[in-house]
Amino acid sequence: MRGTIIYKMTGSGNDFVMLDGRFTSPDRWPATRVAAICDRRSGVGADGLVMLTPDAPGRVRMTYWNSDGSRAAMCGNAALCSTRLAVYLELAEPGELCLLTDAGVVPARSDGAGDGAEIRLPDVEAPKEMPELEPAAGEQWLAFGIVGVPHLIVRVDDIERIDLPSRGRALRFDQRFGDPGANVNFVAPGGPAGEPWAIRTYERGVEGETLACGTGTVAAAIALADRGEASLPLRFRSRGGPELVVRAELDRGRAHDVWLEGQGRLLFRGVWEGI
Repeated sequence: MRGTIIYKMTGSGNDFVMLDGRFTSPDRWPATRVAAICDRRSGVGADGLVMLTPDAPGRVRMTYWNSDGSRAAMCGNAALCSTRLAVYLELAEPGELCLLTDAGVVPARSDGAGDGAEIRLPDVEAPKEMPELEPAAGEQWLAFGIVGVPHLIVRVDDIERIDLPSRGRALRFDQRFGDPGANVNFVAPGGPAGEPWAIRTYERGVEGETLACGTGTVAAAIALADRGEASLPLRFRSRGGPELVVRAELDRGRAHDVWLEGQGRLLFRGVWEGI
């Protein structure tokens, strides 16, 4: 068959092109080719590209690229989609498996039924408030931490009133975060008590808003819980729709037994005949 077999998936609106690593390899995907397939006008269109390669029974390597072709160590929603697809492609048995990522080993679960999946993330320090970054109008505080990749959490009063393209880009490239920069996650109460928190993300490598960010949601949940504004587990609703749920145990500013539960929905299978 000509072209490359691809799988298009979404995790709460965070969408990915997925590849079966038994039939291709990372060296065949330079940055220009990744950017081409992720282009929403002339390619398939996606926030990132993922390759799944079997490593050992119950262990699958997940290689991830941002839509601009840059490699990233981890992406939570891509890991949820990878967990679901690994079972679908019979790279792993339904139930528990491990994803091998550039950020480390990620235990995961998928029963093979429906679109749900779960991933367990390493213990993580709660994001620390950054007093040197002055909150803008409508912002209460800003906190920075690493959950797989760098994340800045911005607690806002109203998720609908932020100028995400402008404020998100300015913070993403703030020199205090060095050359890697940071994803910027804006969070606000979603309504009455008990309703999911609202979250919007400006994502590096995409250089714009993505409809969901799994590791950013985890960072936000831990930051809110550490400051006493919410209690774990926490539910979030992103622009993509389906909820993400974060469970963890928080002890003296460090989160243990961190789980992210969300969607890994297969949209279609096809053949890409691009470069």
